[in-house]
Amino acid sequence: MLRAPVDDVGAWGESFDHLLECKTGQLVFEDFLRTEYSEENLLFWLACEDYKKITSETEMMTAAKKIYTEFVEVDAPRQINIDYVTREEISENLSQPEPNRFDRAQRLIYGLMENDCYPRFLKSEMYQVLLGQAEQQ
Repeated sequence: MLRAPVDDVGAWGESFDHLLECKTGQLVFEDFLRTEYSEENLLFWLACEDYKKITSETEMMTAAKKIYTEFVEVDAPRQINIDYVTREEISENLSQPEPNRFDRAQRLIYGLMENDCYPRFLKSEMYQVLLGQAEQQ
């Protein structure tokens, strides 16, 4: 079922999943995260979602290396905040691509966004303005 954009803004406040399921919601949330210097969390999560859809082993290998160098390795340009054990596990198994390669790290980042960033997003002026505009329509 497709929702009108007006309904989306309100739905974003109902659950973090509603926000992530909506392309516009992702973009607005990314803008918010950029103001907190933590957009790498969402970008990593989205990269993992795309990675899981890859069926070619060669493409999976390339994508895994790209995700690793951009987000996972120490001093990566957009290094995500994950524990040493998770980082090492990804590093050690990078040469064996599989759809679930980044699941543990993705769950950690999802939890961080849901419990830390998302509540701040809902209170942010950015979200409140959009919600106000949506309610006036």
